[in-house]
Amino acid sequence: MKRRVLIADDEKNMRWVLGQALSAEGYEIIEAADGKEVLAAISEQPPDLMVLDHKMPAPDGMEVLRRLRAKGHTFPIIMLTAHGNVASAVEAMKAGASEYLTKPFDLEELKLSIEKALKVGDLAAEVTRLREELDRDYDVSGIVAADPAMLNIIETTRKVAPTSATVMIYGESGTGKELVARALHTLSNRASKPFVSVSAGALPETLLESELFGYEKGAFTGAMQAKPGRFELANGGTLFLDEIGDISPGVQVKLLRVMQERTFERLGGTRPIEVDVRVVAATNRDLQQLIADGAFREDLYYRLNVVPITLPPLRQRPSEIPLLVAHFLEKQKAGSKHISAEAMNLLSEYQWPGNVRELENTIERIAILSRNDEIGVEDLPAEVRAGVAMCSPGERCFVLPEAGVDLEEVELEFVKQALERTGGTTPKAAKLLGLTTKTLEARMEKYGL
Repeated sequence: MKRRVLIADDEKNMRWVLGQALSAEGYEIIEAADGKEVLAAISEQPPDLMVLDHKMPAPDGMEVLRRLRAKGHTFPIIMLTAHGNVASAVEAMKAGASEYLTKPFDLEELKLSIEKALKVGDLAAEVTRLREELDRDYDVSGIVAADPAMLNIIETTRKVAPTSATVMIYGESGTGKELVARALHTLSNRASKPFVSVSAGALPETLLESELFGYEKGAFTGAMQAKPGRFELANGGTLFLDEIGDISPGVQVKLLRVMQERTFERLGGTRPIEVDVRVVAATNRDLQQLIADGAFREDLYYRLNVVPITLPPLRQRPSEIPLLVAHFLEKQKAGSKHISAEAMNLLSEYQWPGNVRELENTIERIAILSRNDEIGVEDLPAEVRAGVAMCSPGERCFVLPEAGVDLEEVELEFVKQALERTGGTTPKAAKLLGLTTKTLEARMEKYGL
């Protein structure tokens, strides 16, 4: 289907030249000689793009631009003028022009500007469509989704939330497991009660036990007064146990008991405490493999795995990236900023080993550091510009970097990522990168890490 371009210029020869050149490129051309004809043509059927002369019989191009934007028209508008200066260019861009060209201009430059503006417009329209769809049907406790797999997960979340079923959420780090847990709580009849979260993998066994079940005064050295545990604090509400695959066998036994009997004792105590808590657990590990290895209790697994929900990694749902980017820019209150089509393509093609969390951190950094309203390729991190990423823990994927990217900068970023993902453990990081430990240590010395 041909894209419709409205050429608005009071010079007949200019309209003819532009019309011939753009028709040859496959565009359908509409012409207007003054502001009134422009407004009349748009009222019948808005074009896909408009090339608008700054100086025309009343209303002039600037006034037409302001009226169209005020009415909510979002199609790209390229402003032309024979009287270009910095002030008028700034005025046009502030009023909503996509680009500003000064006569005489190169036809090839105009064609490229039109192509770029249409791509950006298409991207903005798609984000708007997705957001409207999301707002209409799928907005659940801050979860931004458009991919069919994620929409199915949201639908499952809606169905399960009102029940008392225990839910087990699987997914790589950064996929949004806690967001789903919070949605389960928000949509349940426990929403007015506490949502309590604890990261089991971040605490040693003794500390995790006291965090979950609390302790009595004098239970151990330093216990100067009694303290309720997370189960007590979550009474009537929801307890989210993240990284459940990392808890020790001893804590697993006590967790199984409280889930079966709904009672427990604080450390150092003998009085049974009854609780009514819905447990939602999450892990980025393979629990069935842990069971086979003897590291996780099978009976606890069946208690937790009543309703399993598996979140796909971001690399499996790239169609959501434009929507997520728009969401994170809005979250950063950077509404005036937008991503160029070229930059968005790179963001969508990148593998995102850190998933949605990594994307959010990247957009936050870009929004802060970018000086222009349009965020371009040059604003993206080196590894995104290169199109290279480690696919997932234990796997590597490589895409040839684009010309001009500093390969040493990309290599440094890989080394940093590997060390971060393995907690600074050099042998594990070397294995992740497919290097020997000695080779990785040489790279670290090279970059001063």
